[in-house]
Amino acid sequence: MTKQNMSTAPTLDRSTIERIVRDVVRKQLALPLGPLPTSSLSAGTTEARLLVSISARHVHLTDAHVETLFGKGHKLTPSKALYQDGFYAAEETVMVVGPRRRMLPNVRVLGPTRPFSQVELAFTDGISLGIDLPVRASGKIAGTPGCVLVGPAGVVELAEGVIRAERHVHMSFDEAARYGVQNGDRMNLRIVGSCTTLLEDLLVRADATSKLEVHIDTDEGNACDLDHATSIELLKQEKCKCHDH
Repeated sequence: MTKQNMSTAPTLDRSTIERIVRDVVRKQLALPLGPLPTSSLSAGTTEARLLVSISARHVHLTDAHVETLFGKGHKLTPSKALYQDGFYAAEETVMVVGPRRRMLPNVRVLGPTRPFSQVELAFTDGISLGIDLPVRASGKIAGTPGCVLVGPAGVVELAEGVIRAERHVHMSFDEAARYGVQNGDRMNLRIVGSCTTLLEDLLVRADATSKLEVHIDTDEGNACDLDHATSIELLKQEKCKCHDH
């Protein structure tokens, strides 16, 4: 069993962990695989194509944690390419166990591997697990809750790394210039349909290679009925023009 080196690890006794490992192997043979991580809506406009993707619960793993969970020398097996080049949904899934032994079976692993392991859930997932999820940008995991990950070959106990990923938009530097924003800025997303919604404060994640894509989670996608939206629009936030008195 391996740990990320932080201070507040969940506590499960050895016999419970061993039982969970045995149970998860049986469950993975009996249950369908977890969902692939995204469904999406795209809007073709006079500007670049805008894709809004619903990101289902998923896990990012280190190389070491892949081996612990799936066996010595194991490498992630790509199942489906994601929209961003080089990223994929893997065939592998894990069970996520919360602090009160509540579980989410067959949570999809995304690749490639990372320098740290991270679990991304929606608020409703956190309620199911008994975890008070903080909203964080991906990678900002210091001081976040932990959980236990169970695979067919072993268990990983994370002292931190469970978050609700804040809504964000990927784009290239050229697309950022077209929208008049920079990496780290904030934008709004207007989704028009039966539940017309304005999602504010999307984090702009701009780099040289990303394609234009908004990521929201399943709670947000369901709340605005994204699947039946008639149009979507990405808007630059207007800076406050208030004057000090």
